[in-house]
Amino acid sequence: MRVEDCFFVGTVVSKYSFKGEVLLKLDTDDPEQYLSIETLFLAQDKSLVPYFVVKCAMHKQGLLRLKLEDVLSEEDANLILKAKAYLPLTELPPLTGNKFYYHEVIGFLVEDENLGILGEVTQVNEQTAQATLEVAINGKTALIPIVDDIILTIDRDAKTLHVNTPPGLIDLYTQNA
Repeated sequence: MRVEDCFFVGTVVSKYSFKGEVLLKLDTDDPEQYLSIETLFLAQDKSLVPYFVVKCAMHKQGLLRLKLEDVLSEEDANLILKAKAYLPLTELPPLTGNKFYYHEVIGFLVEDENLGILGEVTQVNEQTAQATLEVAINGKTALIPIVDDIILTIDRDAKTLHVNTPPGLIDLYTQNA
């Protein structure tokens, strides 16, 4: 399994018991959807290692308590502490309406209700306080914040995001300095 074929679920943040149970801090608004996972992929030594889930329960808000096959002691659990956890993209629940996964809009056209077709989404930047779409416009990259007031609709069939950017935002990227 490759990281490109997976989505980030969370991070193993601590041990829970002397029998190898661990706590996984989830990166989601809906932690209950992960209560039925059977296999979890942990990033170790630049690859993803599959772990079979023996037991899974909610611990506290945003934390799953996991018992993984072959993690039988505190020493075993220490080896996976701070590991990033992934699941295959095929396990993502489908979204409807204007909700979308960041990876799914790569390659979508962006159409502004006032400016027309702007360009194509090349990637989503999550490294800033506000996630942004990176849109290729005439050889330049424009950053469009992912907020409900700007992202109006998503048309999955036409692979188009309809937006209403604030006046002047696109000009910041397309006008010569």
